[in-house]
Amino acid sequence: MQQRRLGPNGPMVGAVGLGCMSFAGFYGACDIKTAHDTLAKAHELGMTHLDTAKIYGDGVSEDIIGKFLKENPELKYTIATKGGINTTPPRAFDNSPEYLSDCLEGSLKRLGVDYVDLYYIHRRDQTRPIEDVMETLVKFIDQGKIGAIGFSEISPSSLERASAIYPVAAVQSEYSIWTRMPELGVIQACKRLGTTFVPFSPLGRGILTDDGANMKAESFSKTDFRHPNPRFIEPNLAANQAKISTYRSYAKDKGVSSAGLTIAWILAQNDISIPIPGTRTVNHLEQCAEGADINLSQTELDEIEAILPVGFAHGYRYSEPQRVGPEDYC
Repeated sequence: MQQRRLGPNGPMVGAVGLGCMSFAGFYGACDIKTAHDTLAKAHELGMTHLDTAKIYGDGVSEDIIGKFLKENPELKYTIATKGGINTTPPRAFDNSPEYLSDCLEGSLKRLGVDYVDLYYIHRRDQTRPIEDVMETLVKFIDQGKIGAIGFSEISPSSLERASAIYPVAAVQSEYSIWTRMPELGVIQACKRLGTTFVPFSPLGRGILTDDGANMKAESFSKTDFRHPNPRFIEPNLAANQAKISTYRSYAKDKGVSSAGLTIAWILAQNDISIPIPGTRTVNHLEQCAEGADINLSQTELDEIEAILPVGFAHGYRYSEPQRVGPEDYC
């Protein structure tokens, strides 16, 4: 698989990483064997960057990865995890030195390591200056516990402020053919500052895949992230499916999976992106990896844009409770 650098001075990793939120059951049950098979296959395919977080099942995803690493010490990955969200009711964002230290220590213990390559602030605590948070994170680097600093869902202005203190290796934001807000500032800021852009949910939470054709609003369990999500509630879901069906047909005519084409589209947008599709099955993983080998011409990119023009999606990307935390900037 082609390689891309994670951060200005960071390691080279597969251009497509693996998001491990699905291991914690956000989109349906996942047993540990299935998750471990997926992790092994990811390494085989060159998807060597793993992305997890404390709140993914309150440590479940990290536990699963930690057990796998212990059983397979010969397999090396670049690991990122996240902290800063306190899930003790009422849920809140806490970027204090004490809480972040507790988060990090817990993550290291569950992962069975004494160091992670990249540590993200999962959501900004707006009561605390980002400069102060950076000082805490730099201390973690000095202590040898993390290799680099990242932020999830921050604004360009926050990235500028943070980068004035210390280089920010990566910024995560939701980004795909149907969620393109990062094109309005975050991607440009990442380019200016030498920060890697890490698109999460690059497959539109599954709808931009071949299997997405079978999605129905009534099929989502109450614990499924999509159950209350506006884009997956009727009549929005039907309207989105109608648009995306033409895209799936386009991928089929090209002889590739919809997932592979979607990942290829992201990689073609710039050379600083490392998408992290989340999946819990080997079959879906192989389709994601396929995207790294698809080279899209400008004509093909224009054709895709005509099928799914910017802003085509019906419904906001988050429900009201889900949208708390990401920084707005447009």
